[in-house]
Amino acid sequence: MDAGAIGALIPIFALMIPIVAIWTRHQQKIAEMNVKSTAEATAEKAAQYSSRVADLEERVRVLERIVTDGGYNVATQIEALRDQRRVEGDDAGVALEFARKEKA
Repeated sequence: MDAGAIGALIPIFALMIPIVAIWTRHQQKIAEMNVKSTAEATAEKAAQYSSRVADLEERVRVLERIVTDGGYNVATQIEALRDQRRVEGDDAGVALEFARKEKA
């Protein structure tokens, strides 16, 4: 290379250094913003899971109380509710036939 080509490359390299520095800072800021948004999303999900776990623990406590306080007649109560639904769901009673008259 001759001195003229090297003389032309020196200002180009001199200008590229700040451009690369600015681009690197920009990429670093983008990475920090991504980390921050990911951390916020993770914290929000953790709070939701914590709330859900607390609800499930409360339900388990209620079920334990039902089983221990009421004894083992829970199955009987469930069957009674099922029977009640069957009766309510069916057309219970005797069908009336008005067209056919009964003889006395």
